[in-house]
Amino acid sequence: MGSVRLLSVDPSDRGSQRCRLGPGMMSALGLRLGSPLLVSVPGGSCLCTAWPRPDLAEGFLQMDLKCFSPSLLSQVPSHLSLDPGQLTPVPCLKLKGVRITVIVQSVDFRKRTPHRLVHELVKDMLRGVCVHNGFVINLEDFDTEIRYVVIESINPESDSAGFITSKTSVGIVGIQTIQHYRSQLQDRHTVQLGGLEEVSASLREMLKLPLLYPSTLSSLGVSCPRGVLLVGPPGVGKTLLVRQVVGEVGASLVVVRGPEVVGSRPGESEETLRTVFERARSAAEEGPCVLFLDELDSLCPRRTGSSAPENRLVAQLLTLMDGVNRSDRFLTVGATNRPDSLDPALRRPGRFDREIIIGAPTLQQRKAILSVLCERMPVCPGVNMTELAQTTTGYVGADLSALCREAAMHALRENSKGSGEQVVSMKHFHEALKSVRPSCLRSSMGRTELSPMAWEQIGGLDDVKLKLRQSIEWPMRYPEAFVRLGLCRPRGVLLYGPPGCAKTTLVKAAASSSNCAFLSVSGADLYSPYVGDSEKALAQVQSLHSL
Repeated sequence: MGSVRLLSVDPSDRGSQRCRLGPGMMSALGLRLGSPLLVSVPGGSCLCTAWPRPDLAEGFLQMDLKCFSPSLLSQVPSHLSLDPGQLTPVPCLKLKGVRITVIVQSVDFRKRTPHRLVHELVKDMLRGVCVHNGFVINLEDFDTEIRYVVIESINPESDSAGFITSKTSVGIVGIQTIQHYRSQLQDRHTVQLGGLEEVSASLREMLKLPLLYPSTLSSLGVSCPRGVLLVGPPGVGKTLLVRQVVGEVGASLVVVRGPEVVGSRPGESEETLRTVFERARSAAEEGPCVLFLDELDSLCPRRTGSSAPENRLVAQLLTLMDGVNRSDRFLTVGATNRPDSLDPALRRPGRFDREIIIGAPTLQQRKAILSVLCERMPVCPGVNMTELAQTTTGYVGADLSALCREAAMHALRENSKGSGEQVVSMKHFHEALKSVRPSCLRSSMGRTELSPMAWEQIGGLDDVKLKLRQSIEWPMRYPEAFVRLGLCRPRGVLLYGPPGCAKTTLVKAAASSSNCAFLSVSGADLYSPYVGDSEKALAQVQSLHSL
């Protein structure tokens, strides 16, 4: 059997679930008239029934998108060449029951139409249709407000597809609008993240409880959490994490960035903020919804020393968050990289009930992030992810993404004149490390450019070198030995000696051998004549040290 060319469906077959192909192809696949056939195309699959072409021509296929995977809702396949292996006969027996989600045109139809009437309409329109578990049924050919039906599960569960008859029980799980369903599909196709499994689990728990199980919490006599605050340095993946978890939970997402709310006219900012909450409340009527406030520190700074418009905006947000009722099935998620700049009244239970801190990635997390980023890159087998993760101390997810992109650009420039295959090797990553530095340490206090320095470049001082390696390098290279022996890593090392005896040089060598960031701060950098500035500078250095 040769390949077949996919053509546009004939207008007379719209809504019939028929698939037109040559009789020779039907015979080769063992298909009879009306036999169910699963057609796999790039991006999804379609379940249809086999029928011969009116002209009996071979090598062509026309199918009606009646039952298809959700990924084909936004893209319609046409003019493709399909292999016979992409056409699979599927056994379809009579189903005992199905559970579905009804997708309607507008919210008004869902509100004014009785549930019983919707059930009768859907059951009548699904009679005689072959369905597949997880697929979408197109009902646009019927003159109703009901556009699609999503097959959530089928009975018996052992079958993946089946035939709906008049005796098949149809259970409606929920009714959504097209806009809400499409937004859910968009949120599911997010960038894959690595190294944030624990944070994802904590955020997923906070989203699932109030959005999907509000009655369970009410039965326990506790109120639903209304807000979650994400704290972390820039580029660590806060926004991508929210999009990914919201897509997994199956909720819609309303994104608002702090600077977008602020207006120039008096009262405009407060009006925009009220409109945002009303939009989230209306979206929550169709299903679970998450209101994501990005860059929250620009929206709600401390009211001490702020201007009157900023104070009114903070008070408006506090009022709106206090006015969220139990019936409002939406959760507020805020993200900031400056938690100390937020107004303290915002960081209390009842508004933001939990604070989830996303720190700079650890060694294992950086390795997981690099593995995810390099999945679609032509990476040489000799690339050592563990060595890269050890070298990129202080790098966040955005830095690692820039590192992989820069390494790919080096490989592209190197192979631009040759005709060989472009592969990213370890030397390309080493070249990229020279230009991509940790963003969280950029232009920070104590940040200096560290030129690689080996222990062999320092003459003498063998006892001091050994003590520094034992205190700094060994706990990083042999952590399991320290655990086995019950030893704790040193918390600090004090070097003292006359000027010019290589104290700073020794520390640079220790940082180079341990692949650590190097911060050099003198007493003059910390001193300030203003009250509290010295302590603030010291706290900033300490926070950078924790990265």
